[in-house]
Amino acid sequence: MFQREFAAKLDPSVKSAALRKHVKCKAQLRYDDQNFYVLSTNGNKYVLKVMNLEDSKNSSLIEVQTYAMSFLHQHHIPAQTATATVSGKLMSLEELDCGFGPQRYLVRLLSYLPGKTISKVPHTPQILFDVGKMAAKMDKVLQKMEHPNIAVLERDGFIWSLSNFLVVEKYMHVLNGEPALKEAVKSVIELYKTTVVPKYPHFRSCVNHGDFNDLNVLAQVDDDGCGRICGILDFGDMNSGFYVHELAIAIMYMMIEHPNPIEVGRWVLAGWETEIPLIAAERECLYVLVLCRFCQSMVFARHSVLLHPENEEYLMVTSRKGVHILQDICKLGKQHVEGVWFRSAVLPN
Repeated sequence: MFQREFAAKLDPSVKSAALRKHVKCKAQLRYDDQNFYVLSTNGNKYVLKVMNLEDSKNSSLIEVQTYAMSFLHQHHIPAQTATATVSGKLMSLEELDCGFGPQRYLVRLLSYLPGKTISKVPHTPQILFDVGKMAAKMDKVLQKMEHPNIAVLERDGFIWSLSNFLVVEKYMHVLNGEPALKEAVKSVIELYKTTVVPKYPHFRSCVNHGDFNDLNVLAQVDDDGCGRICGILDFGDMNSGFYVHELAIAIMYMMIEHPNPIEVGRWVLAGWETEIPLIAAERECLYVLVLCRFCQSMVFARHSVLLHPENEEYLMVTSRKGVHILQDICKLGKQHVEGVWFRSAVLPN
């Protein structure tokens, strides 16, 4: 049994009933990570994370991601950390059969971070400000990180990197039944080519989390209803990118649940610039890069649904809401949206 074999590699205090109990594997483990809540005999909480099949083949990348989480934690950024096995390893390659034959998956036991995802917390100006500030602080720390395998973060061809945005052109067929959306994405592609590509030599490079979204950021809500950020999850999309990419991604995802999405950029940007003020080239391209992230979400979600229609509800969560926001901010135009985002943001007392 996988659970017993893996449990034997852990410190005795972590060998809980949750680990010894048979964990039912789901078919999507081939494509998606699986997370299991673990309560140890001494009361500590953990997350048993089983990496998907494809990512399990790249142990060097997972090693760097795991190290980055620890590095952030050491620098007071609320990231998860991995618990070592009795042999001192932070990850273990385990054999599982999830319905398509025995396969080997990378497994880690991560610290459990309490809190609610930002998607379930009121998107007040303060919490959006804090999101921007935390994203910038995180990137500043990651930029100091050194690791012998850090080159794996270059990730040439990684479809979710905004540096590789033009990859969406290969997937445009998934929009054939949605002519209005297809035209919107085409217009963003042209904007990217004419506005962003020439500015890349001026962008400041860094290591990006790459998926700073409303499901990967945790907050604790105080008695007065105010939230504060208490956790950052899922470093699976880490890549070598640019500061403005991280900011654009954060703005895009925080717009999804907000009643007035255009206002989001104002507050996230204000928080970000307390740590990393934008330079002219980054400011010029921010609007287009936010649109680009919307397009990535729209296109790749639909592509994934074609491959795994049984997961449509999960895969389309962001896309269903995002399509209307994308169309709205495209109609409003760059000048109007920037007028809102770059307006001085003063938080209420």
